[in-house]
Amino acid sequence: MSYKTPGVYIVERSAFPNSVVQVPTAVPAFIGHTETALNGSDTLRNIPTRITSLFEFQTYFGGPPKPVFKLTPFAPRLDEPPYQRGADTSLPAELPPAVFDVQEPDGPQSYELTQTNEGYALSAAMALFFANVGGACYVTSIGSYDEPIQPDAMLNALTRLEDEAEPTMVVIPETTRLSRDGSANVHQQMIRHCGAVMKSRMAILDIHGGYLPRDSPRGDPVACFRDDCGNRDLSYAAAYYPWLHSTVHDDSQFTYMNLEGESRAQLMTLLLGEVQGHQDRIDELLNIAPDILSEDQTAETTTTLSNTLRAIAPLYVKVLGCMARYMNSLPPAAAIAGAITSVDNSRGVWKAPANVSLASVAAPMVVIDSEQQQDLNVPISGKAVNAIRPFTGEGTLIWGARTLDGNSLDWRYINIRRMMIMIEESVRLAIEAYVFEPNDANTWVAVRSMIENFLSSLWRQGELQGAKLEDAFSVRVGLGQTMTSSDIIEGRMIVEIAAAPVRPAEFIVIRQSLQMQES
Repeated sequence: MSYKTPGVYIVERSAFPNSVVQVPTAVPAFIGHTETALNGSDTLRNIPTRITSLFEFQTYFGGPPKPVFKLTPFAPRLDEPPYQRGADTSLPAELPPAVFDVQEPDGPQSYELTQTNEGYALSAAMALFFANVGGACYVTSIGSYDEPIQPDAMLNALTRLEDEAEPTMVVIPETTRLSRDGSANVHQQMIRHCGAVMKSRMAILDIHGGYLPRDSPRGDPVACFRDDCGNRDLSYAAAYYPWLHSTVHDDSQFTYMNLEGESRAQLMTLLLGEVQGHQDRIDELLNIAPDILSEDQTAETTTTLSNTLRAIAPLYVKVLGCMARYMNSLPPAAAIAGAITSVDNSRGVWKAPANVSLASVAAPMVVIDSEQQQDLNVPISGKAVNAIRPFTGEGTLIWGARTLDGNSLDWRYINIRRMMIMIEESVRLAIEAYVFEPNDANTWVAVRSMIENFLSSLWRQGELQGAKLEDAFSVRVGLGQTMTSSDIIEGRMIVEIAAAPVRPAEFIVIRQSLQMQES
């Protein structure tokens, strides 16, 4: 400023240097099919959209899909090749069977409800995410409920996510609706997107066929998953087993209209067989049968007739409960994303997202004991799969905190990978202010001080371990430390950061001794 005119001049000087601001750590990005994708008259299809609540999701993307079932006698598919069904094949997706028993004159008979339309999973996953204290997230709709589930649409949405810097997790619940090959392809691309392309987020993966026990005649779902997920950038991904019996849906959401026309006729036959000996119930069923079989009826009529069937036919209630149980069989990744968000908000990104109960979950679909978990947690391949286990008095808990890179001493734990992502991204955004600044000692000192102040605050919060600051981290930048004269001439400023994140106490050993009476 030049002073030429007499008077008073005010010059404001910054009292504090630039600082590093911690980036958000728990912002998952979800991909899947939705009922609609509109913001007013503007389409949101294939556009990553930030939302903060389930209400906002339903405003932009609509409600849950309406499943349609076919009623058939139950026939186990034990002779089929494992996991080759899927929305990307000519066979229905590999999902948990919905089976119920009917007492017939010649003995009990099992029947199965088979979903005949696509098993869209995103809406239920979002409900599970927000039930577990999920917060801000991104949703990319890749199609409506009348479009097939295809891996190419998921991969296209992953490419769209490359333009969004905020997401820190990626979840695609509908990979479980694909065949094994289709699911494997999408999983590998999710890992590549997180680890090789963005390097700022983690993939939370669902295990294909994860509702089956590991000794299933159809094949071990965990072993298949490990074979299929590749061997690159594994520290940027985590997987969880088994699937969950959730409570997102209840039987009041379903009616006989969720059955195909022929299956409704078969249901009426079964209901008439159940009420044999009760002429008043038989007469009432015969009276309403034409309306139930009709395709042209209002929602009010359907509700009235469904309530009538509930009152006179216990088997009908069993069928609706079977529908709800089928729709509540969900892969866990969305619930895990919600739990991670909750832990980050209450404790911090440094805390391992484990020993946390899951809300809106009745039980895991497969019960795992400590012996069975050993191979999940510490396999020879290092591809650790985190267990979800029930504990008496505590509910269903996440009982593992490892990435798929379990053999790496550096990146074995989810919280360490996510902690270092947070530090890297926070520092990267902060030092962008120094681009085109003089590459000299003054700039180096300013950058080092800024980063050291940030890491010091993390250490004081308990996010870095060490009795002293020098034990918790170090920051190096400058000629002769991280750069050569050639680096400076070529315009490179290189900063090296070493940090000691807190590792979880995964194995707690208690030694006991008995003090005997002295002689």
